[in-house]
Amino acid sequence: MKLHNNTIRGVHTALQAIFEEGQYADKVIERTLKSNPKWGARDRSFIAETTYEMVRWWRLIGHLSPTKDYWDLFGTYWLMQGNQLPEWEEFARINPDKLKGKYESIEDPAMLESIPEWLHKLGKSELGDKWEAEIHSLNEEAEVVLRVNTLKTTRERLKNQLAADGINTYIVKGYPDALVLEQRENVFRHPAFKEGLFEVQDASSQLVAAALAVEPGMRVIDACAGAGGKALHLAALMENKGKVLAMDVEEWKLQQTKLRARRDGISIIEPKAIEGTKTIKRLKESADRLLLDVPCSGLGVLRRNPDTKWKLSLESIQKVRDTQQEILQSYPSMLKPGGQMVYATCSILPSENELQVKKFLDSEAGKDFELIEDQKVLAQESGFDGFYIARLLKKGTSA
Repeated sequence: MKLHNNTIRGVHTALQAIFEEGQYADKVIERTLKSNPKWGARDRSFIAETTYEMVRWWRLIGHLSPTKDYWDLFGTYWLMQGNQLPEWEEFARINPDKLKGKYESIEDPAMLESIPEWLHKLGKSELGDKWEAEIHSLNEEAEVVLRVNTLKTTRERLKNQLAADGINTYIVKGYPDALVLEQRENVFRHPAFKEGLFEVQDASSQLVAAALAVEPGMRVIDACAGAGGKALHLAALMENKGKVLAMDVEEWKLQQTKLRARRDGISIIEPKAIEGTKTIKRLKESADRLLLDVPCSGLGVLRRNPDTKWKLSLESIQKVRDTQQEILQSYPSMLKPGGQMVYATCSILPSENELQVKKFLDSEAGKDFELIEDQKVLAQESGFDGFYIARLLKKGTSA
């Protein structure tokens, strides 16, 4: 592939915003691509994919690069991909043979997988023998997965509609609403997306709403709804009958839920901001089903958010564990006796997952609950994001 000076500079600009200003990679790339309308589809794809991959391998690239200059860092990455560098003045400091020798001498697994040392130690202590295969899987590029909006179409119909426009997809057993793209495409521009026929949602994430076992006519609370991806799935599974209360402490996220629901033809979602403990108390024993898709480290979704590993710390993970337990101690009061609750994270760490559920069940707040089943979804086994999904029953019968 021929390199162009202006697109490489686009990558440099994005990396500076991510690593020097601490901005989020997805937002930076979106803004970078908007900054130059003259870039074609191939240029945009090069900038987005190169930026994400350089973020993913940032520690290793920095170790191998002769300097921290962005041209040297890019050139090092380009050689790591098996490409040849043009004879440009900007790449004069890079010696391919020296770089290869330095790479072959690395023995530290954390350096080879380009993760912080503390994260390697934590992962090994929590996942044991499964850790190295898992982090290796999480360093692979994420596939693009669609969730078919069954209120408006069927999986087969959408598959055929996309194929007619040259977008080929395949079906994966065990994920009834999922279509996986054979090649990466910007599907957000496709008319089928604008018509609300699908959402982009990883296959593992699609398991969460399904685990709640909802039925049409139920009153369901999604208490950590964010931008509403799982609330939309719940509404579709309920055939747009009943009520889904989409709640979050950040009201601005719920505005996105409203827009997405309108596009998807969903009328049963009611956004509601959590303004404090009073909001939770007013909804005591009001829900047939409760989803707690809690804040987490996000280690299970490193494929699509590789910058997460550079923003995390042991302190931030402990803080998120505290938040998870606070939610478990308070929010389940909104569930009716006889109702079911799902606790979910996009983390692979037991300390955020089954150990949190155990701590809840052993506490006063969890004395009326029992664990029905849980799923530990690892990227190395599923091929998709890492997730944890626990389904619990609140004992008793509703009045």
